[in-house]
Amino acid sequence: MARRAKKHVIDKKTIIDAFSEMAKDKSIDRDLLQAVLEETLSMVVRKKYGQHANFEIIVNMEKGDIEIYLTKEVVDEVEDPIVEISVEEANKFSEEELEDGDDFIEEITLDNIADSFGRRLISLAGQNLNQRIRDIEKDNIYNEYVSKEGEIIIAEIYQIRRQEILLLHNKIEMKLPRREQIPNENFRGRKNQTIKCLVKDVNRLAGGNQPEITLSRADNKFLEKLFEIEIPEIYDGIIQIKGIVRDPGERAKVAVTSFDDRVDPVGACVGMKGIRIHSIVRELNNENIDLVEYSDDPKTYIERSLAPATILEVSVNDETKTANVIVPENQVSLAIGKNGQNVKLACLLTGYDITLEKEGGEDIDLFEFKEELGIDIYEELFDLGYETARDFLEGDIDEILAVEDMTKELLIEIRSIMLQEFEEKEDPAILVKINESKSHYEPKPETGQTKDIEDLIEENKVKEDKDLLNLANI
Repeated sequence: MARRAKKHVIDKKTIIDAFSEMAKDKSIDRDLLQAVLEETLSMVVRKKYGQHANFEIIVNMEKGDIEIYLTKEVVDEVEDPIVEISVEEANKFSEEELEDGDDFIEEITLDNIADSFGRRLISLAGQNLNQRIRDIEKDNIYNEYVSKEGEIIIAEIYQIRRQEILLLHNKIEMKLPRREQIPNENFRGRKNQTIKCLVKDVNRLAGGNQPEITLSRADNKFLEKLFEIEIPEIYDGIIQIKGIVRDPGERAKVAVTSFDDRVDPVGACVGMKGIRIHSIVRELNNENIDLVEYSDDPKTYIERSLAPATILEVSVNDETKTANVIVPENQVSLAIGKNGQNVKLACLLTGYDITLEKEGGEDIDLFEFKEELGIDIYEELFDLGYETARDFLEGDIDEILAVEDMTKELLIEIRSIMLQEFEEKEDPAILVKINESKSHYEPKPETGQTKDIEDLIEENKVKEDKDLLNLANI
C-alpha cells in the first residue's frame, strides 16, 4: 500500500499571484503556461533522478499548488536506485513503517525543491522556463501580426533614425523604413505621437529574435484601407475599388465603381463638401488624389484616367495595349502632368501605353524621350515649356543648347530619333544652324565621344543625296 512522506505547507497566495502576473505580462494562456511549467519540472526531475524515474507532477494554477511526487518501490536489496529504495532508507523518511513491496512516495514542493535539486538544477530550470516563455511570446507576436498583414494599425513613434522610424504597438517594436515612408513627410518633433500605418510584412528572424514587423505608408494597399475606413460604402461593398496607382506624397489615381445605380461612386468618395476625401488627403501628407469612375470601355476609361485634362479623341489597339490620345493644345500640360506624372499614372491604371498627340497634328509627349535625354535635361526642357516632340523640334536652337549637359551632338541625335518617329527628314539648314550656334554647353572631353558635328552633317547630307538618287531611279 502506497504511503506518502510528510506534506509541507506552501504559500498558495504568492504562487497564484505570480502565475497571474506572468500570464498577464507575457500574454500567455494559463493552460499553456501550466504545460510549460510541468515540462520544465519534468526536465529537472529527469536530470536529477534519471530518465526512467517514476514521478508525477501536479501544477494547479488556480490553487497555487506545485507538487512533485517521486515514487520508488521499497525492496530489501536495491538493484536500480532510480526506481527502488531500501526498506531501511525508506523508513527514515516515512511516518509509517514500510515493508518490502510497498511504494515509497517522496513529495517535493517549493519549500524543499532547492534542497532536493540543488542550485545548479534550479538555475537550469529557471533558464529553461524563461527561454520557453520567450519562444511562446515570439510565436504569439508572429501569429497576431501575420493575421494583421494588409491591415492598418495606429502605432506610436518612439525613435526617429536616418533610414527608418521605430514605432510601438502594444509594446511591440516595429519599423517604418524610408522606402515605405511618404516622401517629404516630416517626423521631426513627432516623437510619442501616433500615426496610421499598414502592416506590410511579418518575418521570423534567425537566432530566436523577435519577429521583424515592417510597416508602410507608401504602399497602394495603405491608400485602399484608408478608403475603406473613411467611406462606408466601400467597406459595405456597395462601391468597389478597381485599381490604385500612386506616386506617394505627390499624386494618386483611384478607379472606383458602384454596384448600386443610385450611388455615384466618385461623389460618395468625395463626400459632402469633400470631407471624406480631404480626410484621406491630410493623412497622406496632402497627396493629390484623382478619383476615376471605372468603365469596361477602354476608351472611356483612358479618357477618365487622364483627368483633370479634357480629351478630344481616344483610339486604342487592344492587341498591343496601346492608345493614341488627341488633346487640345491648352490641355497638353494638364494631360502630361508634372514630370509626366499624370500620363504615367494613367498608363499604370488602365494598363495601356498611352501616346498623347496635340490637336491639329501628330505629336508625341516629350516624356517618351526622357530616357534618351536624361532626367535632368528632360526636367529643365519641360520647365522651359517644351512638353512635346513638336515643341522640341520647333524650339529655339540657342535656348535648347543653353540647357546644361545638352551638347550639339546630343541635340542632333535626339532630333533624328524624333523625326524617325514622325517619318520625316532633317532639314540640312537646321544642322548648319546647330553647328554655327554659339550658345551651347561644352562637355569635358571623353574617350569614345560621339562623332564630330561636321561628320554628322556630312552623313546627313550623304543620306539626303542617296534618298534623292533613289527617288530619281523610281
